Amino acid sequence: MAETRVISSLEENELPETSAMKDFLALIKIGIVNSNLITTFTGMWLAFVFTGTHFLSSLDTIIYTLLGSSFIIAGSCALNNFIDRDIDPIMERTKGRPTVTGKMSGGKVLTIGFGFITLGTILLFMTTFMAGVIGLIGIFSYVVLYTMWSKRLYVSNTIIGSISGAVPPLIGWAAVDPNLSVTAWMLFVMMFIWQPPHFYALAMKRVEEYRAAGIPMLPVVKGFKTTKNHIVAWVVLLLPIPFFMIPLGIPFVILATLFNIGWLILGIAGYKMKDDLKWAKLMFVYSLNYLTILFVAMVIFTLI
Repeated sequence: MAETRVISSLEENELPETSAMKDFLALIKIGIVNSNLITTFTGMWLAFVFTGTHFLSSLDTIIYTLLGSSFIIAGSCALNNFIDRDIDPIMERTKGRPTVTGKMSGGKVLTIGFGFITLGTILLFMTTFMAGVIGLIGIFSYVVLYTMWSKRLYVSNTIIGSISGAVPPLIGWAAVDPNLSVTAWMLFVMMFIWQPPHFYALAMKRVEEYRAAGIPMLPVVKGFKTTKNHIVAWVVLLLPIPFFMIPLGIPFVILATLFNIGWLILGIAGYKMKDDLKWAKLMFVYSLNYLTILFVAMVIFTLI
């Protein structure tokens, strides 16, 4: 049946030319793995700073944490691809995945997924018990709560999926200091609030693909006007977060506040722009830069 769906979805077009490595990297969603490594490392780095632990004296913790988090994210993404192989052929951005083209069998995908999750979980538990538990929560929330349950049923799927996307900095922090501080939880809250406006903007750009696949994303169910309102509301929720992160220093608080205000201004501008898709693209790009710059800035400001 799987092979029939693949052939049907691609019709008579030739399969895209890819290498085994490219297929593997697509399976584990290497872009997601890399972006989450930034937030995991930042959480770990800040824990080192606030506990006064020397960075170079904890190389084993660093290696276990970065590898462990990478493995559980990669494994979870592989399982996500396996579960979504029936709808991925419908969407332009996912139709080239090896689970769609048939270049990776279901058995191989499951082996990679569960194998990576097992290895990654073991590595995280080798740091602290808390880091391992948080890792398991992230896996469960992404694979079960999001992919298997809410994604195809509820418009709130993006919010539910945001739990898994927000745990990497907590994993990094807990690997060094299992007694999670307010600052650690603020990293989680920042990541959680950041994701809805980020993914809603993406969903606006891909609204017809999601509609065809039967995924009840907010723009599909409620339309662009309501989606804009939700995006702006989530950005507003980010405004007070920097003021709970004063231990990172006033310069960071100022920078984060400026970025929040900039995002809010761009969001409000969407009510006047006639091209909703152009606005969605601007919001999506801004969100990517927002996350990268602020998490890198957290590390830099603690070095100054």
